[in-house]
Amino acid sequence: MRAFKSLQGRFCDSLEAKVLDTNQLIEIRWHGRGGQGAVTSAELVAQAAISEGKYAQAFPSFGPERRGAPVSSFVRISSREPIRIRAEITQPDVVVVLDPGLLGIVNVASGLKENGILIINTRRSFQDVEAEFKVKCKLAKVDATTIAREILGIPITNTAMVGALVRATGVVELESLVEPLRHRFARLAERNIKAMQKAYDETSVKE
Repeated sequence: MRAFKSLQGRFCDSLEAKVLDTNQLIEIRWHGRGGQGAVTSAELVAQAAISEGKYAQAFPSFGPERRGAPVSSFVRISSREPIRIRAEITQPDVVVVLDPGLLGIVNVASGLKENGILIINTRRSFQDVEAEFKVKCKLAKVDATTIAREILGIPITNTAMVGALVRATGVVELESLVEPLRHRFARLAERNIKAMQKAYDETSVKE
């Protein structure tokens, strides 16, 4: 396995964004469709954070999860103290969008904090995304669908988007996700690790 690298209008209001302070409580909201693995993504990131000695929680949105219907999941990570909050995340530091089709039907970045970051699975340019969806905050993107098709053989983008999250935020170390992925995916783990690494390598971030 190749060595892992470590890295330190409608949607958003702020034109300026800062790198996340990972010493503070970080709240991440995932948007996808039922069956795309948004809940699994949240769980994997929380497990990685716990393995680094941090406090973390992951949970799905309240309500039924139907295949193909919009769903969301949540992660909180704290490096300093246990997390007492149990409510859904309405003002996230980070929003991750697994399915680009949701941009036209769900206000995915509702409540995104002033210095937050929106991470999107798309092959479109930053300029196209900003123009069509009036994005005015820190933005990161990767063509996770193509990566998933090439490596996994199916357009399930959750592990690729985990790689994009790590590249854009540094909220956990990439290598901390290896064991959670192996435990979760068993014989398919190496493919998912490869998809995560490739997405990490190919994620672009624009202020």
